[in-house]
Amino acid sequence: MKSLPLIAAAAAALLSLSACKNEPEVVDSIAKDPLAEQMKNAPKAELPPAVESSVSFRCQPGNKLLYVDFFQGGKMAVLKKEKDGAPTMLNAPEAGQPFVGADGSKITGNAKAATISVAGAAPVTCKA
Repeated sequence: MKSLPLIAAAAAALLSLSACKNEPEVVDSIAKDPLAEQMKNAPKAELPPAVESSVSFRCQPGNKLLYVDFFQGGKMAVLKKEKDGAPTMLNAPEAGQPFVGADGSKITGNAKAATISVAGAAPVTCKA
């Protein structure tokens, strides 16, 4: 009869342990990103275009030099009056149309030949 309480105690112990899961508890020290859902649904960022060609133009009349960087896509160019001078950003609404700057500068043409109007000056004909 002494073994009956011992068997009952062992059965109770086994029954209580059978409810436990044998999986380790995962502890993560990295906080959840509060913007993760917004970033997942955000539109992809568009990189700025790369420089397609950097051109030194010889322009007439006056035999002066102008420097232009044409960007890929044909919608953006940077004009400089001097090699290390201040750049003027010019944009075209569509590829193949003239580039126009906020200061009134304008480039019509391409990297081989162009007509360039620097703000406040008469247009000049330029060749690379």
